[in-house]
Amino acid sequence: MTRVPFARRKIAALVLTVVVAGALFFYAWTCVRVMQQAETDERRPVDAIVVFGAAEYSGRPSPVLKARLDHGLDLFRQDMAPFVITTGGAGGDLHFSEGGVGRDYLLKNGVPDASLIGETQGGDTAQSAERVAVIMRTNGMKTCLAVSDAYHLFRVKRMMEEQGMECYGSPRPGSVPRTFWARFWAIQREAFSYCLWKLRVT
Repeated sequence: MTRVPFARRKIAALVLTVVVAGALFFYAWTCVRVMQQAETDERRPVDAIVVFGAAEYSGRPSPVLKARLDHGLDLFRQDMAPFVITTGGAGGDLHFSEGGVGRDYLLKNGVPDASLIGETQGGDTAQSAERVAVIMRTNGMKTCLAVSDAYHLFRVKRMMEEQGMECYGSPRPGSVPRTFWARFWAIQREAFSYCLWKLRVT
């Protein structure tokens, strides 16, 4: 049985230590950036407001989706953009999609049909970001204002920017959890999801 020389074991241990330390630093940095983005409202005039989807119930927006749509509606009424793009696929629903329900909700609340675009195929945030970028490029749009929950926006912005879009974030009011532990786990979930996306695991 061949024994690994002590010097090589020491180098391997050092390399492993550096890799682990680097990964922990990157994860901690991601957590900080998630928190910083959550506290920032970057609303400004852009080409489109993009409302990222959440659950819908048989054609009705869930409370979270409704809150996001209402915030997008407020931004539209403030003339932040001439178009609103709603996102989200059908999931397990055979008749409705998050993007379609969002589009219908905004139409019923006064947004002109010509100002609405529904992205209805995205199965997750990354897929929706890719499809929204295609929609924007097709329509000559370059800038957008993403609407979602506060801790979700860091990941949303990075995904949109990877698609070549200039993206800003505007969190829906009341989306920061009230308790310390709820905020802690929300940050961990988003940081972990972002790291998996960067590693192309999801």
